[in-house]
Amino acid sequence: MAIDQGTTSSRAIIFDHSGKIVATGQKEHEQIFPRAGWVEHDPAEVWDNVREVVASSLSQANMNRHDIAAVGITNQRETTVVWNKETGEAVYNAIVWQDTRTQKIVEELGGGNPDKYKDKVGLPLATYFCGPKVKWILDNVEGARADAEAGKLLMGTMDTWVLWNMTGGVNGGVHVTDVTNASRTMLMDLKTLDWDADIAADMTIPMSMLPEIKSSAEVYGKGDQGGFLMDIPIAGILGDQQAATFGQACFEKGMAKNTYGTGCFMLMNTGEEIVPSKNGLLTTVCYQIGDNKPIYALEGSIAVTGSLVQWLRDNLRMFDSAPEVEELAASVEDNGGAYFVPAFSGLFAPYWRADARGALVGLTRYVNRGHIARSVLEATAYQTREVLDAMEADSGVQLEELRVDGGMTANETLMRFQADQVGVPVVRPVVAETTALGAAYAAGIAVGYWSGEQDVIDNWAEDKRWTPAMEDAERERLFRNWKKAVTKTFDWVDEDVEG
Repeated sequence: MAIDQGTTSSRAIIFDHSGKIVATGQKEHEQIFPRAGWVEHDPAEVWDNVREVVASSLSQANMNRHDIAAVGITNQRETTVVWNKETGEAVYNAIVWQDTRTQKIVEELGGGNPDKYKDKVGLPLATYFCGPKVKWILDNVEGARADAEAGKLLMGTMDTWVLWNMTGGVNGGVHVTDVTNASRTMLMDLKTLDWDADIAADMTIPMSMLPEIKSSAEVYGKGDQGGFLMDIPIAGILGDQQAATFGQACFEKGMAKNTYGTGCFMLMNTGEEIVPSKNGLLTTVCYQIGDNKPIYALEGSIAVTGSLVQWLRDNLRMFDSAPEVEELAASVEDNGGAYFVPAFSGLFAPYWRADARGALVGLTRYVNRGHIARSVLEATAYQTREVLDAMEADSGVQLEELRVDGGMTANETLMRFQADQVGVPVVRPVVAETTALGAAYAAGIAVGYWSGEQDVIDNWAEDKRWTPAMEDAERERLFRNWKKAVTKTFDWVDEDVEG
């Protein structure tokens, strides 16, 4: 079983030995927006939902815990929760990866140098990562700093919160994270795979709050006595994008996958080598199986892709269900000159501009709903190309194909345009739920249900392939205009603008 604690919902998916889905439970949780730029989740609601989806998947499969060999956890990565280990209650809502409230903290920490910690942690100073979120909670929640310094508070990403609760919570819950999630905190040294005490001190985070760092595939603990998974080993943890890379069998240096979800995340396996980025990418841990050496990756993170379609649906009411965006986009032949840059929470890779905000440009009287829908889909493809170009420049490896997964891969118009923009075949596997699958594989390998990576490779199967068909001149013209559109989003947030 994989527990996939995502940005918009929590899921439990049961897989068989061939990597096929047996049953799924899913439940959405509330997205909380207290102010512009702030995004939160209620950790108690998320934990309740996790229990519910575990029960739902078991019931749907007509199984009980004895039928489950092991459980893997995958999660929305940088979303951060701080809780009291004596009461089991969070001291504040989880601060979500998209949240930008820590901008001032980030600027103060960097002192004008956003790459201050990059050599150690592989990440630029940005609101995206966990460390500054923890500092914000300790600085702003009454009593939190005193409790943290008294050793009463714990912090973690959502994998750590779920695992701690699953293994007993206040009654002996295991406080652990894996190397992939730890590599997103800005607090872990990529070489040693240990917490860096100096950076934690800079961020005024007591070391006692931090979970123990383990590999991505080993037994961390067992389901507690009162749960649906009593005594079942919890044996795999991977941050969602690393889990998808694992599920896509990207085990060779130079292989890459792109996941199309709330945002878009492309990872390229760089093997045992830590490749520093000169082109706005993140250097991160890809996975570590037990005692094996860690495998690293370059990552390009794009904040807004699928959530832009949701925004058209919910905020602008342009259609009633997300799949309708394709119908609308297909009603026109091209974008009509319109470009939509969805910098709702600034721009992530390769720009890292927190001062950017969304822009719809190139408008004329000719542009209609169809053109706007098309520009929304195209924005995802352009952003992906920017990241891929940066990856090839950093790694010196030319991509041969791009493996894709996630909800938006069902969108034929987008996938065709994506292949045209990246100029290499785009390939979707039979099981598109590769995030959950990767976590299941890690757990299964840890307990011997699968023998190792070769089983993952053998189970991977191609479902559909899109090959580039657009002429080079047109491809470059469209991309040139996109790059121009991006510049129109810069410098929007001034000193006196909150959030």
